[in-house]
Amino acid sequence: MGKIIAIANQKGGVGKTTTAMNLAASLAVLEYKTLVIDADPQANTTSGLGHDPKSIESSIYECMVDGTTISSIILSTDLEYLSLVPSHIDLVGAEVEMINLENREEKMKQVIASLKDEFDFIIIDCSPSLGLITINALTAADSVIIPVQCEYFALEGLGKLLNTIKIIQTRLNPELEIEGILLTMYDVRLRLSNQVVDEVRLHFKKMVFDTIIPRSVRLSESPSFGLPAISFDAEGKGSIAYLNLAGELVQRNGLQKASN
Repeated sequence: MGKIIAIANQKGGVGKTTTAMNLAASLAVLEYKTLVIDADPQANTTSGLGHDPKSIESSIYECMVDGTTISSIILSTDLEYLSLVPSHIDLVGAEVEMINLENREEKMKQVIASLKDEFDFIIIDCSPSLGLITINALTAADSVIIPVQCEYFALEGLGKLLNTIKIIQTRLNPELEIEGILLTMYDVRLRLSNQVVDEVRLHFKKMVFDTIIPRSVRLSESPSFGLPAISFDAEGKGSIAYLNLAGELVQRNGLQKASN
């Protein structure tokens, strides 16, 4: 049975989409069958994996609001073991349309339940908010990875997110765990980056992944080519960091492929 991991932080610009795309791609390269669900109306994961959101006929929106079967909208990517459930700008309206639905916080959980046996990992890219779609993602997930950028105000809003996670654990998803806090946008040349790393590790200790994601031009460029970093520049420092993160995630979960 696959593990569902949400990538969440209501703060924008912390590397959620970059992490969702590249962690999923790295797991796929390790031959774990992986599905990434784009649950952000900006649809950057969708375009970053080679699909034009404007040409998408059905997305996660139609699954949650109209009852479209999710297996019918899964798209392939350039990696054999990586698949995509796309997003669309229409997802912006989903929160309003779902507001009067029964069990509205569990729509995504219901939609993706049938896929847990088909994939080793399901990665959900959340929007930069704590709205109903993000709550749906956290309700559906087994765990959550929280990207935190190595910059000033890094911990801003983190307490609010952790409080939201506690509420969801209490009311909607008692099985939800924090998979880990991921430090992103690290610049070894900056004293501030090192100070943030020390501060986050001091506060959250073993919750913080050993792997740190560096600032990387190649990481930033790859989505414009519709490719994850590992397909764009396999030897780049960003690609290597996300491969290390995938390995750390696999190790944390005690997983080992039968072929190994």
